[in-house]
Amino acid sequence: MSYNISIRLDKRRKKETGMYPVKLRVYSKASRKEKWYGLDIDLLEKDYTSIWLNPKNKNLRGSNNELRLKLQSIENRANDVAKSIEIFDFTKFEFRLFRKTSDKNNVQYHFNLAIEKNIKDKKINTAESFKYTLNSLINFSEKIKKCPVEKLRFQEITIDWLKDYERYMLDEGKSYTTVSIYTRTLRVIFNNAIEVNDLNSEHYPFGKNKYQIPRTKKVKKALTSIQLKMLFEARPMSFNEEKSKDFWFFSFACNGINPKDIALLKYSDIKEDKFTYYRAKTFDKTAEKTKIIIYLTDFTKDIIQKYGNKDREGFVFDIISKHDDIIEQHKKIKNFTRYVNDHIKRIAIANDLPKDISFYYARHSFATNSLRKGASMEFISEALNHSDLSVTKNYFAGFEDEAKKEFANSIMDF
Repeated sequence: MSYNISIRLDKRRKKETGMYPVKLRVYSKASRKEKWYGLDIDLLEKDYTSIWLNPKNKNLRGSNNELRLKLQSIENRANDVAKSIEIFDFTKFEFRLFRKTSDKNNVQYHFNLAIEKNIKDKKINTAESFKYTLNSLINFSEKIKKCPVEKLRFQEITIDWLKDYERYMLDEGKSYTTVSIYTRTLRVIFNNAIEVNDLNSEHYPFGKNKYQIPRTKKVKKALTSIQLKMLFEARPMSFNEEKSKDFWFFSFACNGINPKDIALLKYSDIKEDKFTYYRAKTFDKTAEKTKIIIYLTDFTKDIIQKYGNKDREGFVFDIISKHDDIIEQHKKIKNFTRYVNDHIKRIAIANDLPKDISFYYARHSFATNSLRKGASMEFISEALNHSDLSVTKNYFAGFEDEAKKEFANSIMDF
């Protein structure tokens, strides 16, 4: 046993009442460290000796006997928690000890853990993804299964339960893509619970001969060369439309840079005729951090000159502030993205261009038009900061129908 657990009287601090705090003492043999956990119980030394240190005392009655049983229950539970940890660790011990017994199998509890962890790790988008999934599961569980979410246990989410959830989502007008995203997020929660030994893998409902998460091929949205020219030459009807068009083409001209990376761009990233940055979306997903190099053109220089902060310090564009915390930054970047998407759509509609155009189109338009202009797959892979060439090939697996038609029509142009 790599630990010792005991109920002790903490005589380091005597209270005005003459009592001492009763605490749970945990000692780790591996680290040679001890921790004392308060139990909100105070006793005189003689009462502690009578109630706890004298197990043969059969004269305990009433509240004293109840207190002994309570202390014994605390010590037993602490030992059970410690035994459940393969290699004793104070963090894991505290995580399991200081929660309700029912939390172990509670789906909502584990979702909230994931949300809190991602917020702490500054992964706000991921935290929101867990929130959206949890809200969807709450609606299904309470509306269809008549089970309050606080009582929803992992064991109740079976293969049939998931099939019912999928049908419910489709009946509600959700796409298979949404079903896939939400069920994959739920699968992460199952994996998290199994990893910390809160759930036995026999209750895992995903995988071969179990529930199969729908797989969908995402069509890459991109403008053709003609459409790009039309959009570029389109006359904005307001300052908001002009600004949105400028930032959309800034993204396109900078290898499809994401809105978040535009917002995080600093003047210190710009050196002579180029700027460098780390792609925020993939930064935490890879051990090797690769800087992306973007060479500035007359157009991109003009956009920086037109919208850049005039003091030429800190962030290039006035989207976020150095005084913003991570939550405020996330909020402002979402507002900026929505602002550009809303106004670029108005230009598109007025010029008979795809009505669902967004920042998303800029990245794919850069990729597909680079390919049309003869760029190699290796060049595009590097420009998009993909982890390897297979990712880039999969990226073009969803080439939109118009591009396929264009290729078919041009194949005989020798």
